[in-house]
Amino acid sequence: MKVALAQLSVEPGDLSGNVDRAVAAVERAADSDADLVALPEMFSVGYFAFDLYARTAEPVGGETHQRLAAAAREHDVAVLAGTVVEDLGATAARTDLAVPSDEGLANTAVFFGRDGQRRAVYRKHHLFGYESAESDLLVPGERAPVVDFEGFGIGITTCYDLRFPELYRDLVDDGATLVLVPSAWPYPRVEHWQLLPRARAVENLAYVATINGSGRFDDAELLGRSTVYDPWGTVLASSDDDPALVTADLDPGTVESVRTEFPALADRRNG
Repeated sequence: MKVALAQLSVEPGDLSGNVDRAVAAVERAADSDADLVALPEMFSVGYFAFDLYARTAEPVGGETHQRLAAAAREHDVAVLAGTVVEDLGATAARTDLAVPSDEGLANTAVFFGRDGQRRAVYRKHHLFGYESAESDLLVPGERAPVVDFEGFGIGITTCYDLRFPELYRDLVDDGATLVLVPSAWPYPRVEHWQLLPRARAVENLAYVATINGSGRFDDAELLGRSTVYDPWGTVLASSDDDPALVTADLDPGTVESVRTEFPALADRRNG
């Protein structure tokens, strides 16, 4: 399976332009024969544009998701719609999806199959509180789904989730062999951004792909460096901090062979 990480230039508050760039990235990924393209966290409004969250919030299945679902269907490529600000009340009113609250906002990723059908919804579980308004503005999610695609069990986590290894253990227990991590990781914590996903890959003997944004906000700058790690923690592909399309070929058989060669997961002791 060929995966493409779309490290987009995210302009604060430019909803139309940001979504246009996301759709164009899906098209470029499909042209490069990608099977799956993943977008960054809050790619539509910009993570640090907190004052615009309420104004730009959409339900699952709103206009942004409709455009990306259509792009997936048109180009025969699966799409992880990074994350957007979800209006939980509007989602509850319009769909049969279970929501963690019948009101409020969430940081929500949606996985679309090649046919444009929604396959999974993940709402960020760990909300960032350090010098951030995220934990004040948003409702945390609970469910971490695993999607079967092209021989992989694909898990989804978001940015700050990387600091909580137990979430990744749960995904592995549910069959995850590849975890996609849409993010909005800023300078100066470059070392953390490189260390944490590598550790999650090594300890779970799974592929981990981090999809970051590129761009500057009033008091923050995203550091880019979207990266694909294999189950040994080896970097397969990466970028600098400029907009980029990072691609890598992944083999589901690699996970099985690594876990057989080095069966650390079988040596786990609970309690």
